[in-house]
Amino acid sequence: MEQFKNILLVAHGENPGTVALKRAVTLAKRNNARLTVVGVVEELPRVMRSLIIALEPADLWEMVVEKRRKRLARVIEPLQKGGLGVTSNILRGSASLEIIREVLRGKHDLVMMTAEANVTLKETLFGGTSMHLMRQCPCPVWVMKPTSRARYARVLAAVDPNASDEEHNTLNIRIMELATSLARVEESQLHIVHAWSPISASTLRYTLRLPQQEVRKIVRETEEAHRKGFSDLVQRISLEGVKVQLHLTRGVPGEVIPLLAKKERIEVIVMGTVCRTGIAGWLIGNTAETVLRSVNCSVLTVKPVGFVTPVQL
Repeated sequence: MEQFKNILLVAHGENPGTVALKRAVTLAKRNNARLTVVGVVEELPRVMRSLIIALEPADLWEMVVEKRRKRLARVIEPLQKGGLGVTSNILRGSASLEIIREVLRGKHDLVMMTAEANVTLKETLFGGTSMHLMRQCPCPVWVMKPTSRARYARVLAAVDPNASDEEHNTLNIRIMELATSLARVEESQLHIVHAWSPISASTLRYTLRLPQQEVRKIVRETEEAHRKGFSDLVQRISLEGVKVQLHLTRGVPGEVIPLLAKKERIEVIVMGTVCRTGIAGWLIGNTAETVLRSVNCSVLTVKPVGFVTPVQL
């Protein structure tokens, strides 16, 4: 994971979280990278402000900001004394918007954070801030499960090769490079999955009124095309020194990937999160949305080259 040189670590609450902080520090040292630790102070709800009559809202906000600033300073002080190039800052406003604006201002190339559980969906690991960042942040976003181990034993790269779309394959290669690099550094087992969902045989046979022999031929050729595309993609990446398992699976990707992650006890998934809309900007893909709401492990999400965030400074 040598390409990251300007890392942004997001602190939740009073501190960055032990797991995220340790990984960010290790990565920064390995890459000789800059590390910035930020906290976000959002404006107090109006009802709460009305109940606190001893202070003006602006004064209250400043007190909270200063308290958080001092706490972060204490967190990074030993790291600075150890020679690491680390600074801290407090952002004010909506968490996801201000984090993205900080990425744009500071030209950060990776955001790291601990997952904040979704309070409205108890079984969902990723909360609103995580999901917004994975949708709209221009650089890769690494959201870590709070209970992650010191090292990942199993890494999963989710790809979707398309022989006719080189731009899309560029994203696949980026996913593969990141996953391979992570697996190599962590000495992990790397799983690579491509799930494909064909037109059903019943649709081909009854709706399109194709003969059974033609249906079998189409299904067979479709599977072979996916197999070749998957093989060609894997061969474009050096896997030397990495233990690899390949999974070419027929099924809906949004269902296959979470099931595979659970079965293989995957600890981090590397995946793309956006699809082109045909208009200015990009939107999160349906497959990515389904996967993110279904898995219970850390996720490193990647955007295509040329992605432009809708967030402005």
